Amino acid sequence: MIKLWIIPFLSLVLHVYPIDPVPFTSVKVTDAFWGQRLKASREVTIPLAFSKCEETGRYDNFVKAAHPGLENEVTGFSFDDTDVYKTIEGASYLLQTYPDEKLEIYIDSVLALVAAAQEPDGYLYTARTMNPQQPHEWAGSKRWEKVEELSHEFYNLGHMVEGAIAHFQATGKRTFLDIAIRYADCVCSEIGEGPGQVVAVPGHQIAEMALAKLYLVTGDEKYLKQAKFFLDKRGYTSRKDLYSQAHIPVIQQDEAVGHSVRATYMYSGMADVAALTGDKSYIAAIDRIWENIVTKKLYITGGIGATHQGEAFGENYELPNMTAYCETCAAIGNVYVNHRLFLLHGKAGYYDVLERTLYNGLISGVSLDGGSFFYPNPLESAGQHQRQPWFGCACCPSNIARFIPSLPGYIYAVKDNSLYVNLFISNTLTTKILDNDIVLRQQTDYPWDGDITITIDKAPGNNVIIKVRIPGWVQNQPVPGDLYSYADGKTPAYSIKVNGKTADGTLCDGYFCMERKWKKDDSIEVAFQMEARTVTAKEEVEANRGRLAVERGPVVYCAEWPDNDFDLQSLLLPPAPEFKAVPVPDKLYGIVQLETPARVQAAGDDYIPVAKEVLLTLIPYYAWAHRGAGSMMVWLPRDKVSQ
Repeated sequence: MIKLWIIPFLSLVLHVYPIDPVPFTSVKVTDAFWGQRLKASREVTIPLAFSKCEETGRYDNFVKAAHPGLENEVTGFSFDDTDVYKTIEGASYLLQTYPDEKLEIYIDSVLALVAAAQEPDGYLYTARTMNPQQPHEWAGSKRWEKVEELSHEFYNLGHMVEGAIAHFQATGKRTFLDIAIRYADCVCSEIGEGPGQVVAVPGHQIAEMALAKLYLVTGDEKYLKQAKFFLDKRGYTSRKDLYSQAHIPVIQQDEAVGHSVRATYMYSGMADVAALTGDKSYIAAIDRIWENIVTKKLYITGGIGATHQGEAFGENYELPNMTAYCETCAAIGNVYVNHRLFLLHGKAGYYDVLERTLYNGLISGVSLDGGSFFYPNPLESAGQHQRQPWFGCACCPSNIARFIPSLPGYIYAVKDNSLYVNLFISNTLTTKILDNDIVLRQQTDYPWDGDITITIDKAPGNNVIIKVRIPGWVQNQPVPGDLYSYADGKTPAYSIKVNGKTADGTLCDGYFCMERKWKKDDSIEVAFQMEARTVTAKEEVEANRGRLAVERGPVVYCAEWPDNDFDLQSLLLPPAPEFKAVPVPDKLYGIVQLETPARVQAAGDDYIPVAKEVLLTLIPYYAWAHRGAGSMMVWLPRDKVSQ
């Protein structure tokens, strides 16, 4: 018997994972750091994404599909429909916390266009339907002909389902959900091993995780079977390449290869299907792949995907800085994978990776004002990188539009009588534990401060285990494994008190676990010692030999040109740098910057290099490229005497 996950917003009560994520609908964020990000998403990113869908013809594609003909010119990408679906998804998350009648009416008007473009049997793919005689060049001459290559018909389905479920969850309306169900039914009818069906798998994965979620909404097992079919058949069709993770069957894979976004979406789908079916071979494969990523292919920023060629994972330990790809979509996919692995295994190490990605390589993908975006997120630049207000291939901006508003759903989780506190973000939580209501408030200035206060506003009346994650950076381990290690010999301290007294509890799987019958106004006071740390990479990472990275708490820092009037390439960190943390509330929407004495090698008389003392200033990596084009470095050269 599979242990199931309760999803309270659904009419059908089903479960998925051994641990239940607390849905975003149960958490109201009041945080300064993330509140600014959510405000930017609400006021800038989502409206911008909708306006770009209008300006770039995304909506026109649906209008043309509703009135097909040879006069309709097919332009853009075969997956442009997904930008509409993803933006609706993000807007739906926002509607739950910030009701907006005008926004809801606008979404309804867009969905009217989408519904009109759907064919009678449910097929919805404007790149073909608007001009069936001369469809998109990637689409093939008939349905599903190029679905394992570039048509993206199943990819479109995946994002449609994800957006439709979010819309249903937030509004209770079935408009979008019914559209998605009809397309999913079309796929289930035409794809498979039965008479008249086509055997094919997604060229770009995501349908697997979306169909598993649709099974939860509807209770219709055919969607789960279709998701598993897509996974089980991978490696057995005509598509057998590393780029699309089809080189061998998924259960035999043990290394992260190929296009990093496709990979993480597939791994997430494997986790979902494994949780629902109990297929342990999927879990074993994901565990092996995750081990490969965190010990050999993960950037210090949590980014993944080393190479521009194929937007792909590189070889083991291939982690270049200037040419690092680290696509924003891949960072989002990395969060998805680690969240699911936590829900399967309950270990804090997955959240250590998730948190590192979240505060660094993910939010670096969108400007602080929410209005411009990175596609790649390199760890070094000579000024050639600047965020853009949109891209022709707009997967990253629309993915950011849907991810940031979903953040509240990653803070807490529940299993039996245990409540996991996974992220440190000021918020109010209202949920149930063993059918008993609990309300608590979390207050913190994290990530700038390591102090967190959790107050019980409504006690559940029974014994509850509150599990507070002790981050890896507090326990002298940047990420699970030995890819990175701290170089300064420091040992951070932490303390946890309940009502002012040292808490009784045990450390289990990276969590401090406190069991008691909590009462109203009980207070948990957490204090993590937070100071700047230097990090070194394993010797096998050639790009970082002789270099150090700097972080403070979960935030990775970088040196950028506006703060330093010298050539960063000539910089040398001292053997044991001492950093001063300086709060600067009016800089880059409020940061804590770091300062330390350092040296640069300057050209002296007769071109003989001479050392010059300088003050090095570092800012959070996520905040770079807001003040014009110029140099930036995460991994800083250190003085030879320190090597």
